[in-house]
Amino acid sequence: MRVVIAMMKHETNTFSPVPTPLARFAKGQAEPYYGREAFDAFKGTGTAMGAFIELAEAAGAEIVTPVAASAPPSKEVEDKAYEHIAKLICDAVAEGCDAVLLDLHGAMVTESLEDGEGTLLKRLRAINPTVPIGVSFDMHTNLYPEIAAHATVLAGYQTYPHIDNYETGMRAGKPIFAMLKGEVKPVIAWDNRPMLPHVMRQGTDDFPNKEIQARCKEMERQGALTATFFVGFPHADISLAGSSAIVVTDNDPALAKKYVDELLDMAWQNREAFVYKIEPLAESLARAKAIKDGPVVLLDHFDNSASGGTMDTTTVLRGIIEAGLESVAAFAIFDPASVQEMIAAGVGAKVTLKLGGKMDMPSIGKTGEPLEVSGTVRVITNGQYRNRGPASKGVLMDMGPTVVLDTGKVEIVVVSRHQEPNDLNAFYSVGIDPLAKRYLMLKSRIHYRAGFKPIAKAIIECAGTGVCTSDYSQLTFKRVRRPVYPLDLINEPG
Repeated sequence: MRVVIAMMKHETNTFSPVPTPLARFAKGQAEPYYGREAFDAFKGTGTAMGAFIELAEAAGAEIVTPVAASAPPSKEVEDKAYEHIAKLICDAVAEGCDAVLLDLHGAMVTESLEDGEGTLLKRLRAINPTVPIGVSFDMHTNLYPEIAAHATVLAGYQTYPHIDNYETGMRAGKPIFAMLKGEVKPVIAWDNRPMLPHVMRQGTDDFPNKEIQARCKEMERQGALTATFFVGFPHADISLAGSSAIVVTDNDPALAKKYVDELLDMAWQNREAFVYKIEPLAESLARAKAIKDGPVVLLDHFDNSASGGTMDTTTVLRGIIEAGLESVAAFAIFDPASVQEMIAAGVGAKVTLKLGGKMDMPSIGKTGEPLEVSGTVRVITNGQYRNRGPASKGVLMDMGPTVVLDTGKVEIVVVSRHQEPNDLNAFYSVGIDPLAKRYLMLKSRIHYRAGFKPIAKAIIECAGTGVCTSDYSQLTFKRVRRPVYPLDLINEPG
């Protein structure tokens, strides 16, 4: 038995100015992982690809891993990068295989394609019309018909923050191996609703997604091979951005369709709960200042790199400094030029520099606004660490060359590569004990909860500046289907 296992992951924010070349799909090197390197990088990790490898090894299969490519969210993927990665996967399948297992995202847009994943699956199906294809997807999938038409089994994350990557790989992979043994005959049903849930209201700790995902799990206990509700990724101005559902059953299309409709009805009936209410920054910081016991998370959620943010806006950091907050650790400001300036100065050096604000954001009519800060260079590292979990346990994280700048009241982590803080090692790796701080400024939206919610005494959501804005009025949607809720206040999903 020969099994092709590959990863191609990118969540595309079409409002982002951050480029997406091939190098963005690499960690700690110039290009993605290829061949044996891809196998070694993900075997034994808490990822879907790690689960696929485990299942294939248990089946005694010959395993081929042509590529493992994952890039932090940013603007449309360069066509050249997409074609390079897709060709590696297609070529491996063309050499012959008994099954294909893919760790994909589900919201990849390229310079030429609205649906990068569907196009890949269509190409694979043209190469081999009958090979079983199992796919693991992110909860933020924007589901297109070609995805459902050409996959055999699909499963999406049921947690946000995403801490069930490995489990989702198992859910997507096990039915494929059962199918190879003649034990099941997977059939798929899917549909969508015209709604764009705000990311800040998508967490699975919160109503209504908590209840919807619980129902997905119950459906699987009741006989569905997989049941997934996708919240969708709203910062993609593409026709089918938004919520959808997909259910795979064992040769029972009527049950699959019934379950899909039930999940989508649950979401639609509670659509108002998916709308985020924004608090002015000054009010948020005033509330934070009144809290005496820390650590208090100050969430700079308009500029989350894991949603395509530049990670270099300074609105919230400026507010923290001007409010006089003390014992603060901030993660992070993306500013490779300032990192190099501080490396040249050396540990212990006193520096004054214009931090962040290097990238303009034309999609929201904003220019970069650097923040002049003075402080001491405390730490210089290569920016690499492995997550302790529960999110992506054991996976290499790469911030690029990284510096900690200490202003006396605020320790600012300055990075050369985008990295969302979803794990305590983001701080520990640069010599900062997050438990010892009164405030932790995090450029994140929901994923921070995996590592930081357990230690947070309070969480203050701070409206700053960025292309991950939760204020849809700042975004110009040109391609998304209309009407769509809440851009349009519609009463029927029609």
